[in-house]
Amino acid sequence: MDSVYQYLGYPAQANNESGTSRDNLWLYGVGTFVVLWTLGWLYRDSLEIEDIKEKYVFVTGCDSGFGNLLCKRLDRRGFRVIAGCLTEKGADDLKRATGPYLKTVLLDVTSTASIQKAMEYTKQEVGDNGLWGIVNNAGRSLPMGPSEWMRLEDYTSTLKVNMTGVIEMTLTFLPLIKQAQGRIVNVASVLGRVAANGGGYCISKFAVESFSDCLRRDIHYFGIKVCIIEPGFFKTAVTSLDPIESELHRLWNQLTPEVKASYGDKYLDKCK
Repeated sequence: MDSVYQYLGYPAQANNESGTSRDNLWLYGVGTFVVLWTLGWLYRDSLEIEDIKEKYVFVTGCDSGFGNLLCKRLDRRGFRVIAGCLTEKGADDLKRATGPYLKTVLLDVTSTASIQKAMEYTKQEVGDNGLWGIVNNAGRSLPMGPSEWMRLEDYTSTLKVNMTGVIEMTLTFLPLIKQAQGRIVNVASVLGRVAANGGGYCISKFAVESFSDCLRRDIHYFGIKVCIIEPGFFKTAVTSLDPIESELHRLWNQLTPEVKASYGDKYLDKCK
């Protein structure tokens, strides 16, 4: 710092007056940094996406929760939204709550045929514009519980939606994303960083984070952005406590008497 002050014309050994000058210079430096940072932040915050009405976004898992809310918000902003819904009721409810430019398509992310059909529909809708964004939001959390209580199908039922579904949706729609030089948004979870319970959920979210990290490097060449979102414990159907408790009882009841005896009834109460 002495060298910097000398370069700026201040003596290396400060007396009271030069010490005060140094203090002022330090304050000026900090103040300048804060002002420049604020101006930069305001500039970035003021940037707006151009030609919103020509940008198409595909969102999965739109019957309820995050996907449903996102579709409504994007629709209000003017985006052309294509919402993948698992049920006809979910699709009808969403269409009634949004404008004429939002389109729905029935989508089961565990079905290759369903994904392919949704992609063909989207391809017709977007035309030469391509797909500006895809949000892989569809997911399930149950069953959750101690690992030994699970059967293989308990793991795979979750992995097929949260992991394989994300991968297949991304790879199938990637040509449309490349066409628009768009972005891919994968909904992971805070449980993709810290494994808090047994079952397929944490495993699948760790996988989503890893897949997204690999993918962003692979397609950076095309100018495509890959983003992850890591929600915490929000109040949605995924985090409803009654189904979680019901699943714990189901898992407990499918255990052999020997395994039940090794845990004891108090263990089940502790889990709940």
